[in-house]
Amino acid sequence: MGTRGDKSKQPLTERRNPRSRGLDCLSTRALLNLINDEDAGVPQAVRRAAPAIARAVELAVERLSSGGRLFYIGAGTSGRLGVLDAVEWRPTFGVSGTLARGIIAGGTRALTRAVEGAEDADGSVDLERAGARSGDVVIGISASGLTPFVRTALAWASKHGCATVLVCCTPPSAGRPRFVDVLINPIVGPEILTGSTRMKAGTATKLVLNSISTAVMVRLGKVYDNLMVDVRPTNAKLHRRAVGLIETIGGISSRRAATLLDEARGDAKTAIVMAAAGCTRSKARSLLRAHGGRLRDVLHKHQHGKTA
Repeated sequence: MGTRGDKSKQPLTERRNPRSRGLDCLSTRALLNLINDEDAGVPQAVRRAAPAIARAVELAVERLSSGGRLFYIGAGTSGRLGVLDAVEWRPTFGVSGTLARGIIAGGTRALTRAVEGAEDADGSVDLERAGARSGDVVIGISASGLTPFVRTALAWASKHGCATVLVCCTPPSAGRPRFVDVLINPIVGPEILTGSTRMKAGTATKLVLNSISTAVMVRLGKVYDNLMVDVRPTNAKLHRRAVGLIETIGGISSRRAATLLDEARGDAKTAIVMAAAGCTRSKARSLLRAHGGRLRDVLHKHQHGKTA
């Protein structure tokens, strides 16, 4: 017979879920239905955290617009999710590979295997080694909000002039930590498998990080309409996508679009301006620089100039 213990002292993500008692006695179908039922509440929890996510986005846009970079840092599943989001920035939005970086406790080998004890290390060491400095943004990821690796990294970051964000899935017992500028905490409740935060907490974290990175890139002009116009054609699929973008937005044939993409040296956004404005690569790049890389502003000015 188990003891009751003091549940109030346990992080919410570590408590037992009363709805999943007898989990091992369920049929396969009932087990899967229960998992799905629990997952269904995750998007709503993330939506309730939208005001905090918006503050984090605005903070990141401000810092990145001034030359800062973004670091995700976490341990275990949290760390892997941060690395996953960071590596997608370059192929999706065509930014420098150093603009966003994911740091995981235990280093690269922890991406494919558990590194026991890594979450208890001093994360400030890894963050400092990665080159974080004043003006950057550091987003710590910890389901419980208590992971030493994450908390020490955020404390160091705050002390050294970085903007700090904590993504967790439990209410902090003493309010927002003093070294955290923005607290994002979608409350998803206990997992159906006690303490297995790769489940609902992991899903919530993935949704939050998707929201942050996408919204930041939209605000920085890396998107036109709902199209990723800064995509780099590094493989056949992405080349077809880039040609399609130029064809659609520029209003030209696919053959002409492919030619302009070559002339633009693989820069789809530049090729789009070349198509729309009928100009050279040099002129297109100059127009984009003059408008902070925002394609909509360039195209609006061109259309306005034609009708003036």
